[in-house]
Amino acid sequence: MTLGYFAITEPVGVKMESTDYNGIINVLKPPGMTSHDVVNYLRRGLKIKKTGHTGTLDPGVAGVLPVCLGKATKIIEYMANDIKMYRAEATFGRSTDTQDGFGKTVRVCDTSGLTEAKVAEAFGSLQGRQSQVPPMVSALKYKGRRLYELAREGIEVERKPRIIEIFKSEIIRYTGFGTPNPAVLFDIECSKGTYVRTICHDLGNLLGYCGFMSFLVRTGTGRYKISEALTLEEITDLIQSGRIREAILPPEEALDFKKVWVSLDVVQAVAHGNCIYQAGIEVLPDGLKENEPVILMNTDSGCLAVAKVLCEGATSRLSAEDCTRYSFQPVKVLC
Repeated sequence: MTLGYFAITEPVGVKMESTDYNGIINVLKPPGMTSHDVVNYLRRGLKIKKTGHTGTLDPGVAGVLPVCLGKATKIIEYMANDIKMYRAEATFGRSTDTQDGFGKTVRVCDTSGLTEAKVAEAFGSLQGRQSQVPPMVSALKYKGRRLYELAREGIEVERKPRIIEIFKSEIIRYTGFGTPNPAVLFDIECSKGTYVRTICHDLGNLLGYCGFMSFLVRTGTGRYKISEALTLEEITDLIQSGRIREAILPPEEALDFKKVWVSLDVVQAVAHGNCIYQAGIEVLPDGLKENEPVILMNTDSGCLAVAKVLCEGATSRLSAEDCTRYSFQPVKVLC
């Protein structure tokens, strides 16, 4: 597969073999590839069938894209809710039909009255929970069709606002003020489903000078940071040198769940999805709550499963302190 960067080619006629790769690779997605392209790139290179990413990046955007392999694909639903971190640039004086620099200009504004102080004041209002109308050029579906497909046909439909949250934002620098297209570079931490280009677009509208997103890179998602991400070339080198396991991170590192250590005697029971009772527990963390997700671990076998906490004899009025005997029902078996 050649996508203009580095190609991993699978020999013709060689059947893809299953492997025991189970974990996460922190990939630095290059611009020009879809997130699905990256997943296919690794699937073919590693000769593994089960792969999946934890949150789509637009084709033109680079940045952190964790890719789950093997049984670790079962925890994607937990990782998808991780906080996303970006560095972005909003440019004022122009707006586009895609809300980013790839679209057609639909409006031009005079920015002669725009100042850094006005931008800083408007920027401060972005914090917290809020509703956001997703852009037409997005992968969301409307009556079974992707919005971007409708947009290509010149069709615009009403989109329902979605609740998002901006946890943190910080202006890095201002550029070009006093020119027709001033810009602000900023860092932002936000919830799943937040469209940063819509933030840039809405910021321009709030200021009355129109705007679009002129740059975006995802600098992190959850515990995965861009400083530790690997390019596809680096991953290919590890595959070809037989060292790819060095890049595969264990599933338990991806989840911010408490760890419950079980004895070797119950590993097979976990593998079959059976409930694990306190007799099979070696180390029990403090402060467990009814239905709380935990990770079942074993010293020899590693990460076994995501399980939910059951409190024997629990009632709606029973506090965590009153519960003295726990059991653990696997919900995602990883061993």
